[in-house]
Amino acid sequence: MNKKLIASAALAAALSTVMVAPVNAAGKEKCYGIAAIGQNDCGNLAGTHSCAGQSSVDKDPGEWKLVAKGTCVNLGGMLKAEAKARYEATK
Repeated sequence: MNKKLIASAALAAALSTVMVAPVNAAGKEKCYGIAAIGQNDCGNLAGTHSCAGQSSVDKDPGEWKLVAKGTCVNLGGMLKAEAKARYEATK
């Protein structure tokens, strides 16, 4: 019984995060190459993980964080097109 309750709570938490994410992302953009170890916001370009907090290298060009639109380059990061081109060149 406790396992079902825990699973239900975990599912509810996950779904609420997914439902709220687009609202919180308004006015933001993905900025690649600025995340510290364990500080990425979601999956990486390489597809080696799909969760937040799993980056293993500081400023990995394949990892991203959401930042205010127009601030990425000033933070030393790259937008997706540039990050993807850099990733493809290293394959």
